[in-house]
Parts: sequence; structure tokens; C-alpha cells
Amino acid sequence: MSIATNIESLKIDLKPIGVTLVAVSKTKSNDEIMEAYSAGQRVFGENMVQEMVEKYEALPKDIEWHLIGHLQTNKVKYIVPFVSMIQSVDSLKVLKEINKHAAKHDRVLDCLLQIHIADEETKFGFDHAELIEMLRSEDFQQMQHVRIRGLMGIATNTENEKVIKEEFYELKMLFDGVKASFFRKDDTFDTLSMGMSSDYSLAIEKGANMVRLGSTIFGKRVIKHYKNTD
Repeated sequence: MSIATNIESLKIDLKPIGVTLVAVSKTKSNDEIMEAYSAGQRVFGENMVQEMVEKYEALPKDIEWHLIGHLQTNKVKYIVPFVSMIQSVDSLKVLKEINKHAAKHDRVLDCLLQIHIADEETKFGFDHAELIEMLRSEDFQQMQHVRIRGLMGIATNTENEKVIKEEFYELKMLFDGVKASFFRKDDTFDTLSMGMSSDYSLAIEKGANMVRLGSTIFGKRVIKHYKNTD
């Protein structure tokens, strides 16, 4: 199956049910990205800041770049001028830095708050208590240059579908609760990003309206040692 064929069949499945497809292009060549682009794909997700900056500079400017990997505060300034969405906001500190640099560029940046839902220490994200504390904080309420569009989560890397479904269900419940409590007047709090190539159908079943797919589009990943300083 070609990249273009994969994109086309995914769009047939996802578009009618209102699910946005983020093509995860980390480690992929510009040629591979352009094949997806030529098939109509415009939203691409990257994990590493340096890799995203290089691709942004080389590729068409109507691509919407989403940062989906952990973001260090000292890297924020490099992506703020062009990034469409930062999906991996996992601390107040990072959000403050995004707000600061977005103000310098006179932008209001779309962000998702990453929630720690997996049974793994290595994943980043807010826990429920931290999330509520941040949303109630004066620091957060004074921010003028970030727009919280919703939540993002990564399920446990397991074959156990019951565990994955429970994690996605919990995140959907949290999304609904946060919307009702903090964003009920904001129509733009509308994005629940969960599900990757191995589990996206379960994520959609549990309420995802954005999925992040890499190998489903580009084929199994060949690990390249991408030069980066992240």
C-alpha cells in the first residue's frame, strides 16, 4: 500500500465521523511527507523541535505542524512563530513559556493539555489534581496568548484492550468534566486527541476526535538516528 492510498482510505473512514487525522511524520523524509501532502494531507505531527523546524523551512507553508512530543521550555521559542498546535503541554511552566513567546509574535497559540493516563512512568502529562489546580490558578487565567483547545493522552503500550479502553474512557470523562467546569462558554474547547496506529479504533470508540497515526500511513517505522539536540 502506498502512502497516498493509506491517506485516502483513512480519510474515507475518518472524515464522515468528524475525526481529524494527524500524520505522524517524525523520522520521515521530506519526500514521504510530500507524498502524503499530495494526497491531500495537511496536518503533520512531529516529536522533536529541531526536526520540525527543518521540515517547516523545507516544505509547503500551508502545512499545519503539530508538536506531539515532550517540549522543553528552552525549545519553545523555535516553534512559536509557525506551529499550528502544541499537543503536549504537560506543565504550567511550559504553558507560561508558550504564552510569553506567543505574545512576542502577537499570536494566540492553540494548545492541548497532555494528561498522564498510562500505567507507565515514562509518559509525561498532568494528573487530574494537577490539571484542576492549574486551571484554577491565577497564572493560567491571566494568559492572553494561549488557547486551550482540549486534552491529549497516550494510552499504556499493552496488548490488553480492556486497559486501553478504560484509559481512553477516563480521559473522555475528564474532558467532559473540564469542559463543563472551566470551558462551558468556549466553543473552541473541542479537541480530544487520543489514539495512535496500534489503538486508534479503540480511541474513536471512546470519543476521540483527533488521532495521531504514523505507521498506518507511512508503513512500519525504520528507526533512523535523526540528528538532533533535543
